[in-house]
Amino acid sequence: MEKKLLGFIGIGNMGGALARAAAAGIEPGQIVLANRTQERAEALAQELGCLAASAEDTARCARFLFLGVKPHAMGDLMRQIVPILRARHDRFVLVSMAAGVPIARIRQLANGDYPVVRICPNTPVSIGRGLVTWCAEGARQEEMAELMDAMAGAGLWDECREELMDAASVVGGCVPAFTFLFLEALADGGVRCGLSREQALTYAAAAVEGAAALALRGEEHPGALKDAVCSPGGSTIVGVNELENRAFRAAAMNAVAAAWKRTAELGR
Repeated sequence: MEKKLLGFIGIGNMGGALARAAAAGIEPGQIVLANRTQERAEALAQELGCLAASAEDTARCARFLFLGVKPHAMGDLMRQIVPILRARHDRFVLVSMAAGVPIARIRQLANGDYPVVRICPNTPVSIGRGLVTWCAEGARQEEMAELMDAMAGAGLWDECREELMDAASVVGGCVPAFTFLFLEALADGGVRCGLSREQALTYAAAAVEGAAALALRGEEHPGALKDAVCSPGGSTIVGVNELENRAFRAAAMNAVAAAWKRTAELGR
């Protein structure tokens, strides 16, 4: 197989989302997909207009090789492709998205000091509104520029020190799930108050999207933005008070801390 720019081994929820983001920004013919279930790789390849191949062929041809397996499966994958990597004479970069697995461990499993980029993406990358935090060892500046240019369709890329990557993976990667849970609850509340399910979910999602956009402008602290909505004696402050009575902020903080602890455990 001829050389390709991007190769994905493992196209589950996250790997598939990144592959979709890539196909939105570069020529799909420069993307090759591999998966433990070959039928899944072939189906996504047909959808995106890219290629499907074995893990070995993907490891042989990709300049940027995305390792999209779960942390516990990384050892098995690397044992499978290490002979291929060692036989290559061209330069390539490993891109790991395994939560909690440090670069040093990836290099150890790969049995070589290959350039490694560790990323923590979230699922909104599939629609170009995601976050990808990253750190790297051995990758050249121009290689990182090329990678981020090829993956610009994913959304925001932000460099993070490796010792903070577990925290970044939680705040960036787990928070969408927390938000979906919150949205579902808000929609249930709207239905309870008489809105249709469709109306309630649309209004809640639009409100969350708009609030997040305001926060991302960075002009005001979230607390100040909250205060601006809370009129004296109004309905919003009553709702905020109810959330505080239910330890809403403490629950959110504890969810992040618990997920962070579990991420560290997964990388051991």
